[in-house]
Amino acid sequence: MLEPFEGLELRDIVVVVTAQDAERAAVALLAAGVVGFDTESKPTFARNEVNTGPHVVQFSTRQTAWLFQLHRTECNVALADLIASPALVKVGFGLSNDLTLLRSRLGVEPQALIDIDTEFRRRGYRKSVGVKAAVALIFDRRFVKSRKATTSNWANKQLTDAQIRYAANDAYASICVYDALAVGR
Repeated sequence: MLEPFEGLELRDIVVVVTAQDAERAAVALLAAGVVGFDTESKPTFARNEVNTGPHVVQFSTRQTAWLFQLHRTECNVALADLIASPALVKVGFGLSNDLTLLRSRLGVEPQALIDIDTEFRRRGYRKSVGVKAAVALIFDRRFVKSRKATTSNWANKQLTDAQIRYAANDAYASICVYDALAVGR
């Protein structure tokens, strides 16, 4: 069995609460230039239930992750600016559904996104490669995705510590994989 992938700890994760937090996050993220990126939505279980997500948008540098909860509307202008910024390269896995939801929820056109799965396909992988497989392939590590966290209610006003770590490390793993693939550029 593979050793676990070491992700960010709670001390390295900022849950953006105020407009000032959002501005500080934007400054740090734009300074990084390239960040890991992902979203989380409350799961839908009923056949006709509409997905109202995303409920959480996460960005990560190599040291820190920032989580934006969309119910905190005072932070959404800065969030929308980051999503639409061509100066901030956002890298992640399986982004097409995220983009559709972000367009409808924030009313912006996402810019400068790189779906890492595309790079794996370019390198000859025929099947879709998600974050778990990528971490195993690149780092020979096991990326633990808790089913409980995956299917938890991301629309909750207060995220649990498990949700915070899960969301942050999805974005963090993306920037780590991207960096490893970018070696030699």
